[in-house]
Amino acid sequence: MLNINDLHASVDDKEIIRGLSLSVKAGEVAAIMGPNGAGKSTLSYVLAGRAGYEATSGDVTLGGDSLLDLAPNERAAKGLFLAFQYPLEIPGVTTMTFLKAAMNAQRKQRGEAEMSTVDFMKRVRSAADKLGVHQDMLRRPLNVGFSGGEKKRMEVLQMVLLEPRFAILDETDSGLDIDALRIVADGVNALRSPDRGFLVITHYQRLLDYIKPDSVHVLAAGRIVKSGGPELALELEKNGYRDYVADAA
Repeated sequence: MLNINDLHASVDDKEIIRGLSLSVKAGEVAAIMGPNGAGKSTLSYVLAGRAGYEATSGDVTLGGDSLLDLAPNERAAKGLFLAFQYPLEIPGVTTMTFLKAAMNAQRKQRGEAEMSTVDFMKRVRSAADKLGVHQDMLRRPLNVGFSGGEKKRMEVLQMVLLEPRFAILDETDSGLDIDALRIVADGVNALRSPDRGFLVITHYQRLLDYIKPDSVHVLAAGRIVKSGGPELALELEKNGYRDYVADAA
């Protein structure tokens, strides 16, 4: 589904991603783990097309379609979704207005009619209740004044509503207590399907106790240096990244 082939990428003319290759099949949940500065968030931003994160060589395809020449909105229309480590605040735009605009933009790209207000409200309220997103949050400007945990729940709510083909979770567990982590993980697990893939980026094993990965990959010095099954995450939790950082240097 997602194929990354010999990707090199730079930020401010400094190479961060150095020949990274990775394949994630449809229906697979792949986890990327690694130390600070390894390039984990840079990878997520390059895949999503964030300005300032330049892919200098290599290729990335989603379902056979090359992504690197597409604008961020075009990548989203192809079904790519990124849940940010630090979700953005948008003052002046209510959460409900944002959600409706995002959902209808996706429907337009698929050649579908806009959702009616009644259907939209029912769908949002049902998903919000399951994720512990209070109704007053939906009436406030997007993420403005939200706690870290509330912002992460809002990101997962967007993902649940948009139903992407491929979702990237960039350290979604950052700043979450155990109860919030379980709620967010339940939202992610509810979307797992044979036709959807996930790339879960995290420092710690604890998220993977709730979102069980099919594969685990160690990212160090801008490239994948080790791949394995869920047991690899347990090894990293026990022994840390020292050996892998040394190998990548």
